[in-house]
Amino acid sequence: MYGSDQQHPSTKGPLVIETLPGIRNAVRALIVRDSHLLALRKTGGGRGERFALPGGAQELGESLTQALNRECIEEIGTAVAVGAMVQVADFFKLRNTQPPTRRHVVEFLFRCEVPDGYQARNGERPDKYQVDVVWVPLDEVDGLSLLPAFLADGIRRQTAFDGNHSLYLGAFEDDAITSEH
Repeated sequence: MYGSDQQHPSTKGPLVIETLPGIRNAVRALIVRDSHLLALRKTGGGRGERFALPGGAQELGESLTQALNRECIEEIGTAVAVGAMVQVADFFKLRNTQPPTRRHVVEFLFRCEVPDGYQARNGERPDKYQVDVVWVPLDEVDGLSLLPAFLADGIRRQTAFDGNHSLYLGAFEDDAITSEH
């Protein structure tokens, strides 16, 4: 069980949030072209505008790169050239359940490229609450509501280098209860 320092509303004591059994892998695409980051724009679900990188859960029998290409085809309408893995993090994602639970997700971030001439657009199976795919100037990434939030620091680090630098970020918890992935 992965604990939390939050206060339980009924007892005013520490709220212990159970981590569900099993670990899930998730893959994300870091796609940068002409100093712009490709991102999914999301709205709805009782939350404001937010952004995410293309990607999602690895399915049984898929390699990480196969999962990333499947997710990109579904969400941004194109396969990608998968490059180096640049970041790995353990993410203890808060789930919108009663009582609250967490899901242990290992997040893998890969540098990727879209085909020449690619125009940002939704794929045929966009992510939940996904309304658009946009190119965001890199100097505006810090001001975005990016999910998961810890990715912003990794994006900043990776885009500051000319080469590919692998990086294990450590373990992170999110604060917002969400059922998104």
